[in-house]
Amino acid sequence: MLTACATRVPQALTPQIVPEAFNGQATAPDQVWPQSSWWTDFGSPELSDLIARAQASNRDLAIAAARVLEAQARWTIQRSELFPQISGQAQAQRSSSSSIQSATSQSAASTANAFGMSVAASYELDIWGQQRANARAASEAFKSARFAQRAVALTLTANVANTYFTLLTLRERTAIANEDITAINSLLDVIKLRVATGSTSHLDLAREQAQVEAVEAQLPVLEEQELEARITLAVLLGQTPESLEVKEANPAAVRMPGVGPGLPSDLLSRRPDVAQAEANLAGAHANLDAARAAFLPQLSLTGDAGYASTTIGALLRGPSFAWEAGANLLQTIFDGGELVGQKRLAAATQQELVASYQGAVLSAYADVETALGQVTNSHKTEEHLEREIASAREAFDIAQLQYRQGAADLLIVLQAQQTLFGARDQLAQVRLARLQSVVHLYEALGGGWVEPPEDRTQLAGNRSRSLANPGDPP
Repeated sequence: MLTACATRVPQALTPQIVPEAFNGQATAPDQVWPQSSWWTDFGSPELSDLIARAQASNRDLAIAAARVLEAQARWTIQRSELFPQISGQAQAQRSSSSSIQSATSQSAASTANAFGMSVAASYELDIWGQQRANARAASEAFKSARFAQRAVALTLTANVANTYFTLLTLRERTAIANEDITAINSLLDVIKLRVATGSTSHLDLAREQAQVEAVEAQLPVLEEQELEARITLAVLLGQTPESLEVKEANPAAVRMPGVGPGLPSDLLSRRPDVAQAEANLAGAHANLDAARAAFLPQLSLTGDAGYASTTIGALLRGPSFAWEAGANLLQTIFDGGELVGQKRLAAATQQELVASYQGAVLSAYADVETALGQVTNSHKTEEHLEREIASAREAFDIAQLQYRQGAADLLIVLQAQQTLFGARDQLAQVRLARLQSVVHLYEALGGGWVEPPEDRTQLAGNRSRSLANPGDPP
C-alpha cells in the first residue's frame, strides 16, 4: 500500500510540441531511418577509417566514457543504502597500570589483557521509499551519462565527416584555381603576341595580368584553410597534424546518399540528447520523491553480537558471549525550514527540467526540418549551377575564339571567364554544403541510435496528461 503512493514522472509531451509529420519529408514509401554505420553510405573507405580512428582515440569521447564510469560508481554507492550494513571487528588489547601503596611507599604494577570479536549490523527500513528514490535518481543520472556519451559520439562522427569533406573540397577548389590560372595564361600568351605585333594595346595585357594575379591571390587563402581543416581533423582523431595523411584529392569519389525520416513521434527515441534530457527529468522527479519522503519518520534497526574475554583461550566460550538489538525512530520536529527548502528546490528543479526536455524535443524537430530543407535546396542549387557552368563554358569558348579572330573585345572574354570560373568554384562549395546537409540530417535523425524501451519514461503523443501539477500521483 505504501509503495503505491510513488508518483510517476511528469509527462511533458503535448500535441503542441509533437508534430504529426515533417514539412520537408518526401512522400516516398521507402523512407527509412539511418543505420548506426551511416557514414558508410558515402562510399568512402578513407572516411570510414578516419571515423574508426576518431572513435578509438578522441579525447572528448574518452572524457564522456569516464563520466559514464563515474555515474555508474555513484549509482552503486547510492544503491548500497537499500541493503543492510554488516561489519565485523576483532580486537586484542594489553594494558599496564601502576600505583603507590601509602603504608610502604612502594609501587605496585598490574597488567591486564582484553580480547574481543563481534559482528554489528544496521538497516534503515525504507518505509516511505526515500532510499529507493535516491537510488532511482542515481540510476537516471547513470542513464543520462550514457546518453551523453552517445551524443558526443554522434557529434564527433558528424564533425569528422564534415571536416573531411571540407578538406577535400578545399583541395578541389585549389585545383580549380590552378586550372583557371592555366587557362588565363594560355589567353595571356595570345595577348602578348598581339601586343608584340601591334594589333592590340597594352590595356588588354594589363587586364589579363590583373586577372591572373586575382586568381593567384586566392591560392594562399585556400591553402591556409586546408591546413586549418587538416589540423582540426587531426585533433578530432586524437593525433598530431604531422602524422595525419589524407589521400583523396577531391570529393569526386564520395557518393551522395539518400535518407529520410520516419514518423516524428519516433524521433524522440532516436535522439540521444533528447533521451539525456528525459533521464535528467526522471532523475529530478526521483529527487522530489526523496524530498517528500524526508518529512516522514525514519526507522532503523541495529544489532551486534560478539565475544569478550580477558584470555584468548576463553574467548569463544558461552559465558563470554553478549548481544544487543535495538530500533531507532527519528522524526524531525524543527529544522528552521531546511526540509521545506529542499522540497521546494527539488520541485523547482523538476519544473526547470520539464521545460528543458520540451525545449530539447522542439529543437530536435527543428533540427530535422532544417536539415531536410538544406538537403532539398542545396540539391536544387547544384542543378542550377551545373546548367550555368555548361552555358558559361560555351560562352567562354565562343568569346575566346572571337577574340583570337579579332571579332570581340577582351572585356567580353574577361566577363565570360569570370562567370565560368566563379560558377565552378561556387559549385564546389554548394556540393560541400549538400554533403554536409546530408551529414546534418543523419545527425538530426540520431545517427541510427535507438533508446532502449526499458529506459523510456515519456510517452510520445501523450495527449491526456496535464502539466498543471507535474509529478502529482495519477
